Amino acid sequence: MISAAKKALLVTTVSGFVPQFEMNNVRILQNMGFEVHYAANYNTPSYGNDNHRLDGTGIIRHQIDFVRSPFKTANLRVYRQLCSLMEKESFQLVHCHTPMGGVMARLAAHATHTGPVIYTAHGFHFFKGAKPVNWLCYYPMERFLSRYTDQQICINHEDYQRAKKDFHARYTDYIPGVGIDPSRIPHPTREDIKKKKAELGLPSDKIILLSSGELIKRKNHETILKALNQLKDETNIHYLLCGQGKLDAYLREMAEKMGISHMITFAGYREDILEILQAADLFLFPSYQEGLPMALLEAMASGLPIICSDIRGSQDLMGEILAQDSSMSICSGGIMIKKADDAYAYSQAIHHLLEHPDKFEELGQKNVDRSELFCSDVVKEKMEGIYRRILAG
Repeated sequence: MISAAKKALLVTTVSGFVPQFEMNNVRILQNMGFEVHYAANYNTPSYGNDNHRLDGTGIIRHQIDFVRSPFKTANLRVYRQLCSLMEKESFQLVHCHTPMGGVMARLAAHATHTGPVIYTAHGFHFFKGAKPVNWLCYYPMERFLSRYTDQQICINHEDYQRAKKDFHARYTDYIPGVGIDPSRIPHPTREDIKKKKAELGLPSDKIILLSSGELIKRKNHETILKALNQLKDETNIHYLLCGQGKLDAYLREMAEKMGISHMITFAGYREDILEILQAADLFLFPSYQEGLPMALLEAMASGLPIICSDIRGSQDLMGEILAQDSSMSICSGGIMIKKADDAYAYSQAIHHLLEHPDKFEELGQKNVDRSELFCSDVVKEKMEGIYRRILAG
């Protein structure tokens, strides 16, 4: 008699999440003998049109009509779809991610007696400095759903302390993000960098400032444009913005009105971001909110100096503050801006680093060293332990 395969279900709101961030966990589960299934909305472009990145992975895909808002009646359909899927497949493990993926998967798993259930919070919507409405809406929801959570995972220390203190999951653990594989960081020659700059249409004689991320309000790219507007006299810089999103046309128009379009290259969504990082000199990350930002971690591992907003997640990555004033904090590998929308502080930080280009390599190396705390081997070891403990439960 042939025994049925062990089945694990991954759940996220949009289908780009797993190929972008969770393939290490997929491989862990497959090596443990699991058939890995993936429930997500495959019809909503996010993180690029990268459903093809699931090809050849062995992952079995299931379309669920997820919506991002918790207040839409379409969530009833999502709930029914997930319940039907769980009843049909009889999963031995559910690991959910993203806010609505976590909400709907835990409700469906509770209703169908499917489990154990793991929820990884990649940044709670309630955090120090968040709007009161976020606390009123999302905090009670997460606290309630923690009763349906066998394993809570947090990827920054602020969230971990909150979940450990206030929530009811059977286990609560911190892991340092999704992990970065240092062997994936390229080491191009000068000729390779020259070719990449030419491919992107970047000037070869200027300092390249780089940002990457979705072109959405949360990523706060407009603050960098405002900072560049204050740096028009800095003729030796050029800004490269990688990403796609609903603010694309707005940001281009904003740059045009400011008269700084000649200083900016909008590169759209890129799958070669690790190569592009090697062609840059300084990484800018002005986000309003993050869990533990992979874009920032990749820039650190690539040896770039950093200027970022002083927020949860980025604080974990940047580490100890060496000095500070009312507007910014100095860390070993760069500068954190205390108010994410302080364009003047960003312009001053950029100007300060531009005055010391000889320090770029030293700052970058310190970021490389610190990024090793967040490498994939560290995360893999922790995740294997978590999976084995929860399955033995």
